[in-house]
Amino acid sequence: MQGATTNMCYNVLDRNVNEKKLGDKIAFYWEGNKPEDYARITYKELLQQVCKFANVLRAQGIKKGDHVAIYMPMIIELIVAMLACARVGAVHSIVFAGFSAEALSERILDCSCSLLITADGFYRGDKFIKLKEITDEALNLQSAGRVLEFSTFKCSNTGLCMLQIPWNEEVDVWWHEVMKEAGEECEPEWCSAEDPLFILYTSGSTGKPKGVKHTIGGYLLYTATTFKYVFDYQPSDVYWCTADVGWITGHSYLTYGPLANGATSVLFEGVPTYPDVSRFWEIIDKYLVTKFYTAPTAIRLLMKYGDEPVKSRKSLKILGTVGEPINPEAWLWYYNVVGDRRCPIMDTYWQTETTLPFFSVVPAILSESGEELEGEAEGYLVFKKPWPSIMREVYGSYERFESSYFKRFPGYFVTGDGCKRDKDGYYWITGRIDDMLNISGHLLSTAEVESAIMEHLAVAEVAAVSHPHPVKGESLYCFVTLKDGHEFTDELVTELKNQVRKKIGPIAAPDYIQIAAQLPKTRSGKIMRRLLRKIARNERDLGNTSTLADESVLEALFKNRVETI
Repeated sequence: MQGATTNMCYNVLDRNVNEKKLGDKIAFYWEGNKPEDYARITYKELLQQVCKFANVLRAQGIKKGDHVAIYMPMIIELIVAMLACARVGAVHSIVFAGFSAEALSERILDCSCSLLITADGFYRGDKFIKLKEITDEALNLQSAGRVLEFSTFKCSNTGLCMLQIPWNEEVDVWWHEVMKEAGEECEPEWCSAEDPLFILYTSGSTGKPKGVKHTIGGYLLYTATTFKYVFDYQPSDVYWCTADVGWITGHSYLTYGPLANGATSVLFEGVPTYPDVSRFWEIIDKYLVTKFYTAPTAIRLLMKYGDEPVKSRKSLKILGTVGEPINPEAWLWYYNVVGDRRCPIMDTYWQTETTLPFFSVVPAILSESGEELEGEAEGYLVFKKPWPSIMREVYGSYERFESSYFKRFPGYFVTGDGCKRDKDGYYWITGRIDDMLNISGHLLSTAEVESAIMEHLAVAEVAAVSHPHPVKGESLYCFVTLKDGHEFTDELVTELKNQVRKKIGPIAAPDYIQIAAQLPKTRSGKIMRRLLRKIARNERDLGNTSTLADESVLEALFKNRVETI
Protein backbone atom coordinates (compact mmCIF):
# COMPACT_ATOMS: atom_id res chain seq x y z
CA MET A 1 0.00 0.00 0.00
CA GLN A 2 1.65 3.18 -1.24
CA GLY A 3 2.35 5.58 1.62
CA ALA A 4 1.20 3.22 4.39
CA THR A 5 3.22 3.25 7.62
CA THR A 6 3.63 0.99 10.62
CA ASN A 7 5.66 0.48 13.80
CA MET A 8 6.70 -2.86 15.27
CA CYS A 9 6.44 -1.74 18.91
CA TYR A 10 2.96 -0.29 18.35
CA ASN A 11 1.77 -3.59 16.90
CA VAL A 12 3.14 -5.81 19.68
CA LEU A 13 2.40 -3.56 22.69
CA ASP A 14 -0.01 -0.62 22.10
CA ARG A 15 -2.54 -2.71 20.21
CA ASN A 16 -2.56 -5.38 22.91
CA VAL A 17 -2.99 -2.83 25.71
CA ASN A 18 -5.38 -0.36 24.07
CA GLU A 19 -7.34 -2.37 21.49
CA LYS A 20 -7.31 -5.93 22.84
CA LYS A 21 -7.49 -4.80 26.49
CA LEU A 22 -4.65 -7.11 27.55
CA GLY A 23 -2.88 -4.55 29.74
CA ASP A 24 -3.15 -6.65 32.91
CA LYS A 25 -2.06 -9.87 31.20
CA ILE A 26 1.43 -11.18 32.02
CA ALA A 27 3.78 -10.57 29.09
CA PHE A 28 6.80 -12.30 30.66
CA TYR A 29 7.56 -14.44 33.66
CA TRP A 30 11.26 -13.78 34.25
CA GLU A 31 13.21 -16.63 35.84
CA GLY A 32 16.73 -15.75 36.97
CA ASN A 33 19.86 -17.85 37.07
CA LYS A 34 19.00 -18.85 40.65
CA PRO A 35 15.54 -20.32 41.37
CA GLU A 36 14.91 -17.67 44.05
CA ASP A 37 15.31 -14.85 41.49
CA TYR A 38 12.11 -14.25 39.55
CA ALA A 39 9.79 -11.45 38.43
CA ARG A 40 6.84 -10.78 36.16
CA ILE A 41 5.77 -7.89 33.95
CA THR A 42 2.36 -7.17 32.42
CA TYR A 43 1.73 -5.78 28.95
CA LYS A 44 0.82 -2.38 30.44
CA GLU A 45 3.97 -2.29 32.57
CA LEU A 46 6.10 -3.37 29.61
CA LEU A 47 4.62 -0.61 27.44
CA GLN A 48 5.37 1.97 30.15
CA GLN A 49 8.97 0.80 30.51
CA VAL A 50 9.48 0.75 26.74
CA CYS A 51 8.05 4.27 26.34
CA LYS A 52 10.32 5.55 29.12
CA PHE A 53 13.43 4.05 27.57
CA ALA A 54 12.37 5.20 24.09
CA ASN A 55 12.27 8.74 25.52
CA VAL A 56 15.74 8.18 26.97
CA LEU A 57 17.01 7.12 23.53
CA ARG A 58 15.49 10.19 21.89
CA ALA A 59 17.02 12.41 24.59
CA GLN A 60 20.41 10.97 23.67
CA GLY A 61 19.86 11.87 20.02
CA ILE A 62 18.89 8.42 18.72
CA LYS A 63 16.57 8.74 15.75
CA LYS A 64 15.03 6.69 12.96
CA GLY A 65 17.65 4.68 11.06
CA ASP A 66 20.37 4.90 13.74
CA HIS A 67 22.05 1.65 14.76
CA VAL A 68 22.12 0.59 18.42
CA ALA A 69 24.16 -2.34 19.78
CA ILE A 70 22.69 -4.37 22.66
CA TYR A 71 24.91 -6.70 24.71
CA MET A 72 22.85 -7.90 27.64
CA PRO A 73 21.89 -11.03 29.57
CA MET A 74 18.41 -12.55 29.43
CA ILE A 75 16.69 -9.96 31.62
CA ILE A 76 13.52 -7.93 31.10
CA GLU A 77 15.60 -4.82 30.33
CA LEU A 78 16.87 -6.60 27.20
CA ILE A 79 13.30 -6.86 25.87
CA VAL A 80 12.65 -3.23 26.87
CA ALA A 81 15.78 -2.07 25.03
CA MET A 82 14.99 -3.81 21.74
CA LEU A 83 11.34 -2.68 21.75
CA ALA A 84 12.37 0.90 22.59
CA CYS A 85 14.68 0.87 19.57
CA ALA A 86 11.79 -0.36 17.43
CA ARG A 87 9.53 2.36 18.85
CA VAL A 88 11.84 5.21 17.78
CA GLY A 89 12.68 3.56 14.44
CA ALA A 90 16.26 2.72 15.42
CA VAL A 91 17.83 -0.52 14.16
CA HIS A 92 18.92 -2.80 16.99
CA SER A 93 21.85 -5.18 16.66
CA ILE A 94 21.87 -7.65 19.54
CA VAL A 95 25.11 -9.47 20.31
CA PHE A 96 24.92 -12.66 22.36
CA ALA A 97 26.05 -11.84 25.92
CA GLY A 98 29.35 -13.53 26.59
CA PHE A 99 30.86 -13.14 23.13
CA SER A 100 34.43 -11.93 23.34
CA ALA A 101 35.43 -8.28 23.23
CA GLU A 102 36.87 -8.84 19.76
CA ALA A 103 33.63 -10.34 18.46
CA LEU A 104 31.58 -7.52 19.99
CA SER A 105 33.89 -4.85 18.60
CA GLU A 106 33.75 -6.39 15.12
CA ARG A 107 29.95 -6.25 15.10
CA ILE A 108 29.77 -2.68 16.47
CA LEU A 109 32.16 -1.50 13.78
CA ASP A 110 30.55 -3.41 10.93
CA CYS A 111 27.15 -1.77 11.37
CA SER A 112 28.43 1.57 12.72
CA CYS A 113 26.51 1.57 16.00
CA SER A 114 26.27 4.92 17.76
CA LEU A 115 25.18 3.60 21.15
CA LEU A 116 25.81 0.46 23.19
CA ILE A 117 23.43 -0.87 25.84
CA THR A 118 24.97 -3.38 28.24
CA ALA A 119 24.96 -4.63 31.84
CA ASP A 120 27.54 -4.78 34.60
CA GLY A 121 27.65 -8.58 34.70
CA PHE A 122 25.66 -11.73 35.28
CA TYR A 123 25.92 -15.40 36.19
CA ARG A 124 25.42 -18.16 33.64
CA GLY A 125 25.20 -21.21 35.85
CA ASP A 126 28.08 -20.85 38.31
CA LYS A 127 30.20 -18.82 35.88
CA PHE A 128 30.32 -15.04 36.25
CA ILE A 129 30.42 -13.01 33.02
CA LYS A 130 31.89 -9.49 33.42
CA LEU A 131 29.94 -7.80 30.63
CA LYS A 132 31.00 -4.24 31.43
CA GLU A 133 34.69 -5.14 31.34
CA ILE A 134 34.18 -6.93 28.02
CA THR A 135 32.39 -3.91 26.54
CA ASP A 136 35.14 -1.56 27.72
CA GLU A 137 37.73 -3.76 26.04
CA ALA A 138 35.61 -3.90 22.86
CA LEU A 139 35.31 -0.11 22.73
CA ASN A 140 39.06 0.25 23.20
CA LEU A 141 39.58 -2.09 20.24
CA GLN A 142 37.32 -0.06 17.95
CA SER A 143 38.35 3.27 16.49
CA ALA A 144 35.32 4.52 14.61
CA GLY A 145 34.57 7.45 16.91
CA ARG A 146 32.85 7.79 20.23
CA VAL A 147 30.31 5.18 21.29
CA LEU A 148 27.91 6.28 24.03
CA GLU A 149 27.37 3.43 26.46
CA PHE A 150 24.54 2.71 28.88
CA SER A 151 24.89 0.25 31.71
CA THR A 152 22.06 -1.47 33.55
CA PHE A 153 22.69 -2.53 37.13
CA LYS A 154 21.11 -5.89 37.88
CA CYS A 155 21.76 -7.30 41.34
CA SER A 156 20.37 -10.32 43.19
CA ASN A 157 17.16 -10.16 45.24
CA THR A 158 19.25 -10.45 48.40
CA GLY A 159 21.04 -7.20 47.62
CA LEU A 160 24.42 -8.88 48.03
CA CYS A 161 25.67 -8.02 44.54
CA MET A 162 28.14 -5.16 45.00
CA LEU A 163 30.09 -5.49 41.78
CA GLN A 164 32.90 -2.98 41.39
CA ILE A 165 33.13 -2.03 37.73
CA PRO A 166 35.24 0.45 35.76
CA TRP A 167 33.38 3.68 35.03
CA ASN A 168 33.89 6.55 32.59
CA GLU A 169 31.54 9.43 33.37
CA GLU A 170 31.99 10.89 29.89
CA VAL A 171 30.26 7.96 28.21
CA ASP A 172 28.87 5.59 30.87
CA VAL A 173 25.34 6.16 32.20
CA TRP A 174 23.32 4.11 34.69
CA TRP A 175 20.04 2.76 33.28
CA HIS A 176 18.08 3.31 36.50
CA GLU A 177 19.23 6.93 36.79
CA VAL A 178 18.12 8.01 33.32
CA MET A 179 14.85 6.07 33.63
CA LYS A 180 13.84 8.01 36.78
CA GLU A 181 13.09 11.22 34.91
CA ALA A 182 11.77 9.73 31.65
CA GLY A 183 8.11 10.15 30.72
CA GLU A 184 5.77 7.17 30.32
CA GLU A 185 4.28 8.32 27.01
CA CYS A 186 6.16 8.22 23.72
CA GLU A 187 4.67 8.56 20.26
CA PRO A 188 5.98 5.78 17.98
CA GLU A 189 8.02 6.62 14.89
CA TRP A 190 5.96 5.66 11.87
CA CYS A 191 7.96 3.65 9.35
CA SER A 192 7.67 2.01 5.95
CA ALA A 193 7.11 -1.76 5.85
CA GLU A 194 10.54 -2.11 4.22
CA ASP A 195 12.41 0.01 6.76
CA PRO A 196 14.95 -2.09 8.69
CA LEU A 197 14.00 -3.49 12.10
CA PHE A 198 17.26 -5.18 13.12
CA ILE A 199 20.64 -6.47 12.00
CA LEU A 200 21.61 -9.80 13.52
CA TYR A 201 25.02 -11.34 12.97
CA THR A 202 25.67 -14.99 12.33
CA SER A 203 27.68 -16.70 15.05
CA GLY A 204 30.98 -16.27 13.23
CA SER A 205 31.81 -19.96 13.57
CA THR A 206 32.66 -19.99 9.85
CA GLY A 207 34.72 -16.95 8.95
CA LYS A 208 33.63 -13.28 9.12
CA PRO A 209 30.14 -12.94 10.59
CA LYS A 210 27.35 -11.76 8.29
CA GLY A 211 24.98 -9.00 9.37
CA VAL A 212 21.54 -10.27 8.33
CA LYS A 213 19.05 -7.43 7.84
CA HIS A 214 15.33 -7.91 8.46
CA THR A 215 12.61 -5.36 7.75
CA ILE A 216 9.49 -4.47 9.72
CA GLY A 217 6.42 -5.43 7.70
CA GLY A 218 7.24 -8.89 6.37
CA TYR A 219 9.02 -9.94 9.55
CA LEU A 220 6.09 -8.87 11.75
CA LEU A 221 3.59 -10.66 9.53
CA TYR A 222 5.52 -13.92 9.39
CA THR A 223 6.66 -14.19 13.01
CA ALA A 224 3.11 -13.47 14.20
CA THR A 225 1.58 -15.95 11.75
CA THR A 226 4.07 -18.79 12.20
CA PHE A 227 3.92 -18.53 15.99
CA LYS A 228 0.12 -18.62 15.93
CA TYR A 229 -0.30 -21.59 13.63
CA VAL A 230 2.78 -23.74 14.29
CA PHE A 231 2.23 -23.72 18.06
CA ASP A 232 -1.58 -23.58 17.86
CA TYR A 233 -1.45 -20.54 20.14
CA GLN A 234 -4.41 -20.11 22.50
CA PRO A 235 -4.95 -17.06 24.78
CA SER A 236 -4.64 -19.23 27.92
CA ASP A 237 -1.21 -20.61 26.95
CA VAL A 238 2.02 -20.08 28.85
CA TYR A 239 4.75 -20.40 26.24
CA TRP A 240 8.47 -20.96 26.80
CA CYS A 241 11.16 -20.67 24.15
CA THR A 242 14.55 -21.42 25.73
CA ALA A 243 16.55 -19.66 23.00
CA ASP A 244 18.71 -16.67 23.86
CA VAL A 245 17.47 -13.38 22.41
CA GLY A 246 20.96 -13.03 20.91
CA TRP A 247 19.92 -15.51 18.20
CA ILE A 248 17.21 -15.35 15.54
CA THR A 249 14.94 -17.81 17.35
CA GLY A 250 15.01 -15.58 20.43
CA HIS A 251 14.18 -12.52 18.32
CA SER A 252 11.32 -14.23 16.52
CA TYR A 253 9.82 -16.78 18.92
CA LEU A 254 10.64 -15.39 22.33
CA THR A 255 10.04 -11.71 21.58
CA TYR A 256 8.22 -10.51 18.47
CA GLY A 257 6.06 -13.52 17.52
CA PRO A 258 4.59 -14.16 21.00
CA LEU A 259 4.11 -10.45 21.77
CA ALA A 260 2.32 -9.89 18.45
CA ASN A 261 -0.21 -12.52 19.55
CA GLY A 262 -0.59 -11.20 23.10
CA ALA A 263 1.01 -14.33 24.56
CA THR A 264 2.46 -14.93 28.02
CA SER A 265 6.06 -16.19 27.83
CA VAL A 266 8.83 -17.37 30.14
CA LEU A 267 12.17 -15.52 29.90
CA PHE A 268 14.97 -17.62 31.42
CA GLU A 269 18.39 -16.24 32.33
CA GLY A 270 20.09 -19.48 33.38
CA VAL A 271 21.17 -22.84 31.95
CA PRO A 272 19.35 -26.21 31.96
CA THR A 273 21.75 -27.89 34.39
CA TYR A 274 21.98 -25.23 37.14
CA PRO A 275 21.60 -25.65 40.05
CA ASP A 276 20.73 -29.18 38.93
CA VAL A 277 19.51 -31.06 35.86
CA SER A 278 15.84 -30.71 36.90
CA ARG A 279 15.79 -26.94 36.28
CA PHE A 280 13.87 -26.96 32.97
CA TRP A 281 11.19 -29.26 34.34
CA GLU A 282 10.84 -27.30 37.58
CA ILE A 283 10.26 -24.11 35.58
CA ILE A 284 7.64 -25.84 33.43
CA ASP A 285 5.80 -26.93 36.58
CA LYS A 286 6.25 -23.56 38.32
CA TYR A 287 4.61 -21.53 35.54
CA LEU A 288 2.38 -24.31 34.14
CA VAL A 289 4.00 -24.01 30.71
CA THR A 290 1.77 -25.37 27.92
CA LYS A 291 4.04 -24.90 24.86
CA PHE A 292 7.77 -25.67 25.22
CA TYR A 293 10.34 -24.89 22.51
CA THR A 294 14.01 -25.87 22.78
CA ALA A 295 17.01 -27.16 20.81
CA PRO A 296 18.05 -30.79 20.12
CA THR A 297 21.39 -30.06 21.82
CA ALA A 298 19.56 -29.31 25.08
CA ILE A 299 17.38 -32.39 24.66
CA ARG A 300 20.42 -34.65 24.17
CA LEU A 301 22.18 -33.03 27.12
CA LEU A 302 19.26 -33.69 29.47
CA MET A 303 18.61 -37.14 28.02
CA LYS A 304 22.10 -38.05 29.23
CA TYR A 305 20.92 -37.77 32.84
CA GLY A 306 18.04 -40.21 32.39
CA ASP A 307 14.32 -40.01 33.08
CA GLU A 308 14.41 -39.57 36.86
CA PRO A 309 15.09 -35.76 36.99
CA VAL A 310 12.11 -35.04 34.72
CA LYS A 311 9.28 -33.59 36.85
CA SER A 312 5.51 -33.83 36.32
CA ARG A 313 5.07 -31.55 33.23
CA LYS A 314 1.31 -32.22 33.25
CA SER A 315 0.60 -28.75 31.85
CA LEU A 316 2.46 -29.41 28.56
CA LYS A 317 0.41 -29.64 25.36
CA ILE A 318 2.90 -29.03 22.51
CA LEU A 319 6.69 -29.48 22.24
CA GLY A 320 8.97 -27.86 19.68
CA THR A 321 12.55 -28.24 18.46
CA VAL A 322 14.68 -25.77 16.53
CA GLY A 323 18.20 -24.96 15.42
CA GLU A 324 19.55 -28.26 14.10
CA PRO A 325 18.39 -31.69 12.94
CA ILE A 326 17.10 -33.88 15.77
CA ASN A 327 18.12 -37.54 15.79
CA PRO A 328 15.41 -40.20 16.31
CA GLU A 329 16.67 -41.22 19.78
CA ALA A 330 16.43 -37.66 21.10
CA TRP A 331 13.05 -37.19 19.39
CA LEU A 332 11.68 -40.34 21.01
CA TRP A 333 12.97 -39.40 24.47
CA TYR A 334 11.48 -35.92 24.08
CA TYR A 335 8.14 -37.42 23.00
CA ASN A 336 7.98 -40.36 25.43
CA VAL A 337 9.52 -38.87 28.57
CA VAL A 338 9.14 -35.08 28.39
CA GLY A 339 5.83 -35.12 26.51
CA ASP A 340 4.52 -38.27 28.19
CA ARG A 341 3.50 -39.63 24.77
CA ARG A 342 0.68 -37.07 24.50
CA CYS A 343 2.36 -33.90 23.17
CA PRO A 344 2.95 -33.51 19.43
CA ILE A 345 6.43 -32.30 18.47
CA MET A 346 6.78 -29.35 16.11
CA ASP A 347 10.17 -29.98 14.48
CA THR A 348 10.75 -26.53 13.02
CA TYR A 349 13.12 -25.07 10.46
CA TRP A 350 12.99 -21.30 10.36
CA GLN A 351 13.80 -20.46 6.82
CA THR A 352 10.47 -22.25 6.48
CA GLU A 353 8.88 -25.10 8.39
CA THR A 354 9.23 -28.88 8.33
CA THR A 355 7.82 -31.36 7.71
CA LEU A 356 5.64 -29.68 5.12
CA PRO A 357 6.23 -26.14 3.85
CA PHE A 358 4.50 -23.24 5.57
CA PHE A 359 2.16 -20.83 3.77
CA SER A 360 3.74 -19.18 0.69
CA VAL A 361 6.96 -21.22 0.85
CA VAL A 362 7.85 -23.16 -2.33
CA PRO A 363 10.83 -25.48 -1.74
CA ALA A 364 12.73 -27.62 -4.21
CA ILE A 365 15.50 -30.20 -3.95
CA LEU A 366 18.36 -29.88 -6.42
CA SER A 367 21.06 -32.28 -7.52
CA GLU A 368 24.75 -31.36 -7.57
CA SER A 369 24.30 -30.15 -11.16
CA GLY A 370 21.29 -27.96 -10.28
CA GLU A 371 18.63 -30.29 -11.66
CA GLU A 372 15.30 -30.12 -9.82
CA LEU A 373 14.51 -33.55 -8.34
CA GLU A 374 10.97 -34.93 -8.10
CA GLY A 375 9.45 -37.53 -5.75
CA GLU A 376 11.71 -39.24 -3.23
CA ALA A 377 15.01 -37.40 -3.40
CA GLU A 378 17.97 -36.08 -1.44
CA GLY A 379 20.10 -33.09 -2.29
CA TYR A 380 20.30 -29.34 -1.81
CA LEU A 381 17.35 -27.47 -0.31
CA VAL A 382 16.41 -24.30 -2.17
CA PHE A 383 13.36 -22.05 -2.39
CA LYS A 384 11.76 -21.06 -5.67
CA LYS A 385 9.93 -17.94 -4.49
CA PRO A 386 10.43 -15.29 -1.79
CA TRP A 387 8.30 -15.23 1.39
CA PRO A 388 7.39 -12.21 3.56
CA SER A 389 10.15 -12.54 6.18
CA ILE A 390 13.01 -13.46 3.86
CA MET A 391 16.20 -11.64 4.86
CA ARG A 392 16.69 -8.51 2.77
CA GLU A 393 20.48 -8.37 2.58
CA VAL A 394 23.81 -8.92 4.26
CA TYR A 395 24.43 -5.51 5.76
CA GLY A 396 27.05 -3.52 3.91
CA SER A 397 27.67 -6.17 1.25
CA TYR A 398 24.94 -6.90 -1.25
CA GLU A 399 27.56 -8.79 -3.28
CA ARG A 400 28.14 -11.14 -0.35
CA PHE A 401 24.37 -11.59 0.02
CA GLU A 402 24.07 -12.49 -3.66
CA SER A 403 27.05 -14.85 -3.68
CA SER A 404 26.00 -16.61 -0.44
CA TYR A 405 22.36 -17.22 -1.26
CA PHE A 406 21.76 -16.94 -5.02
CA LYS A 407 24.93 -17.57 -7.01
CA ARG A 408 25.36 -21.35 -6.71
CA PHE A 409 21.95 -22.13 -8.24
CA PRO A 410 20.73 -19.03 -10.16
CA GLY A 411 17.01 -18.40 -9.82
CA TYR A 412 16.76 -20.06 -6.41
CA PHE A 413 17.35 -18.99 -2.80
CA VAL A 414 20.06 -21.39 -1.58
CA THR A 415 19.60 -22.26 2.09
CA GLY A 416 22.97 -23.94 2.57
CA ASP A 417 21.23 -27.04 3.93
CA GLY A 418 20.84 -30.56 2.66
CA CYS A 419 17.40 -32.13 2.57
CA LYS A 420 15.60 -35.32 1.67
CA ARG A 421 11.97 -35.78 0.67
CA ASP A 422 10.33 -39.10 1.55
CA LYS A 423 7.63 -41.03 -0.30
CA ASP A 424 4.91 -39.19 1.64
CA GLY A 425 6.22 -35.81 0.55
CA TYR A 426 7.69 -34.86 3.92
CA TYR A 427 10.94 -32.86 4.00
CA TRP A 428 13.80 -33.90 6.30
CA ILE A 429 16.63 -31.45 6.93
CA THR A 430 19.86 -33.46 6.94
CA GLY A 431 22.34 -30.74 7.94
CA ARG A 432 24.51 -28.09 6.40
CA ILE A 433 25.75 -28.62 2.87
CA ASP A 434 29.30 -28.46 4.16
CA ASP A 435 28.33 -31.29 6.52
CA MET A 436 27.53 -33.53 3.55
CA LEU A 437 30.15 -35.83 2.09
CA ASN A 438 30.76 -37.34 -1.29
CA ILE A 439 32.25 -40.78 -0.62
CA SER A 440 33.06 -42.73 -3.76
CA GLY A 441 30.31 -40.85 -5.60
CA HIS A 442 27.72 -41.28 -2.85
CA LEU A 443 26.30 -38.13 -1.24
CA LEU A 444 26.01 -38.81 2.51
CA SER A 445 24.63 -36.68 5.32
CA THR A 446 26.71 -36.50 8.49
CA ALA A 447 23.44 -36.13 10.44
CA GLU A 448 22.29 -39.52 9.20
CA VAL A 449 25.55 -41.16 10.30
CA GLU A 450 25.41 -39.39 13.66
CA SER A 451 21.86 -40.62 14.17
CA ALA A 452 22.92 -44.22 13.53
CA ILE A 453 25.77 -44.00 16.06
CA MET A 454 23.51 -42.32 18.63
CA GLU A 455 21.35 -45.45 18.71
CA HIS A 456 24.11 -47.26 20.60
CA LEU A 457 23.36 -47.35 24.32
CA ALA A 458 26.87 -46.20 25.25
CA VAL A 459 26.80 -42.99 23.18
CA ALA A 460 25.75 -39.63 24.65
CA GLU A 461 26.75 -37.37 21.76
CA VAL A 462 28.49 -37.65 18.40
CA ALA A 463 29.78 -35.39 15.65
CA ALA A 464 30.87 -36.64 12.23
CA VAL A 465 33.06 -34.64 9.84
CA SER A 466 34.74 -35.12 6.51
CA HIS A 467 38.36 -36.25 6.22
CA PRO A 468 40.31 -36.49 2.94
CA HIS A 469 40.84 -40.02 1.60
CA PRO A 470 43.34 -40.91 -1.16
CA VAL A 471 40.95 -43.36 -2.83
CA LYS A 472 37.38 -42.49 -1.84
CA GLY A 473 37.92 -38.73 -1.98
CA GLU A 474 36.37 -38.27 1.45
CA SER A 475 35.97 -40.45 4.51
CA LEU A 476 34.14 -40.10 7.80
CA TYR A 477 35.88 -39.13 11.03
CA CYS A 478 33.63 -39.32 14.12
CA PHE A 479 34.02 -37.80 17.59
CA VAL A 480 32.07 -39.72 20.24
CA THR A 481 31.14 -38.74 23.82
CA LEU A 482 30.12 -41.67 26.01
CA LYS A 483 27.55 -41.92 28.76
CA ASP A 484 28.74 -42.40 32.33
CA GLY A 485 29.76 -45.97 33.10
CA HIS A 486 30.94 -46.87 29.59
CA GLU A 487 34.52 -47.31 28.38
CA PHE A 488 35.99 -46.49 24.99
CA THR A 489 37.43 -49.78 23.67
CA ASP A 490 38.36 -51.34 20.35
CA GLU A 491 35.29 -53.54 20.72
CA LEU A 492 33.06 -50.47 21.05
CA VAL A 493 34.61 -48.88 17.95
CA THR A 494 33.85 -52.04 15.98
CA GLU A 495 30.28 -52.08 17.29
CA LEU A 496 29.72 -48.46 16.25
CA LYS A 497 31.08 -49.04 12.75
CA ASN A 498 28.92 -52.13 12.34
CA GLN A 499 25.88 -50.20 13.53
CA VAL A 500 26.37 -47.61 10.78
CA ARG A 501 26.84 -50.39 8.22
CA LYS A 502 23.59 -51.95 9.38
CA LYS A 503 21.56 -48.72 9.48
CA ILE A 504 22.86 -47.03 6.31
CA GLY A 505 25.21 -49.36 4.46
CA PRO A 506 28.92 -50.20 4.18
CA ILE A 507 29.66 -46.99 2.24
CA ALA A 508 28.74 -44.92 5.31
CA ALA A 509 30.89 -46.77 7.85
CA PRO A 510 33.32 -44.32 9.54
CA ASP A 511 37.01 -44.82 8.87
CA TYR A 512 37.94 -43.20 12.19
CA ILE A 513 36.22 -42.93 15.57
CA GLN A 514 37.77 -40.86 18.36
CA ILE A 515 36.80 -40.49 22.02
CA ALA A 516 35.76 -36.96 23.00
CA ALA A 517 35.16 -36.06 26.64
CA GLN A 518 33.52 -32.88 25.34
CA LEU A 519 32.77 -31.44 21.91
CA PRO A 520 33.73 -27.85 21.01
CA LYS A 521 30.58 -25.72 21.08
CA THR A 522 29.62 -22.11 20.66
CA ARG A 523 28.12 -20.30 23.63
CA SER A 524 24.70 -20.97 22.14
CA GLY A 525 25.42 -24.72 22.30
CA LYS A 526 26.08 -25.48 18.63
CA ILE A 527 28.89 -27.87 17.74
CA MET A 528 31.76 -26.12 15.92
CA ARG A 529 32.33 -28.63 13.16
CA ARG A 530 34.85 -26.36 11.48
CA LEU A 531 37.19 -26.97 14.45
CA LEU A 532 36.50 -30.71 14.42
CA ARG A 533 37.49 -30.87 10.75
CA LYS A 534 40.76 -29.13 11.64
CA ILE A 535 41.42 -31.56 14.51
CA ALA A 536 40.65 -34.58 12.34
CA ARG A 537 43.26 -33.33 9.85
CA ASN A 538 45.71 -32.42 12.65
CA GLU A 539 45.73 -28.78 11.53
CA ARG A 540 46.69 -26.51 14.42
CA ASP A 541 45.78 -23.27 12.63
CA LEU A 542 42.23 -23.06 13.99
CA GLY A 543 41.41 -19.50 12.97
CA ASN A 544 39.02 -17.39 15.04
CA THR A 545 37.84 -19.28 18.15
CA SER A 546 36.22 -16.32 19.94
CA THR A 547 32.78 -17.93 19.79
CA LEU A 548 34.00 -21.15 21.47
CA ALA A 549 32.51 -21.62 24.95
CA ASP A 550 35.46 -23.61 26.38
CA GLU A 551 38.83 -23.58 24.61
CA SER A 552 40.29 -26.21 26.96
CA VAL A 553 38.45 -28.98 25.08
CA LEU A 554 40.63 -28.48 21.99
CA GLU A 555 43.92 -29.75 23.41
CA ALA A 556 42.26 -32.88 24.78
CA LEU A 557 40.78 -33.58 21.35
CA PHE A 558 44.15 -33.15 19.64
CA LYS A 559 45.73 -35.44 22.25
CA ASN A 560 43.22 -38.24 21.58
CA ARG A 561 43.29 -37.82 17.82
CA VAL A 562 43.30 -41.04 15.75
CA GLU A 563 46.13 -41.45 13.25
CA THR A 564 44.85 -41.20 9.67
CA ILE A 565 46.15 -42.00 6.21
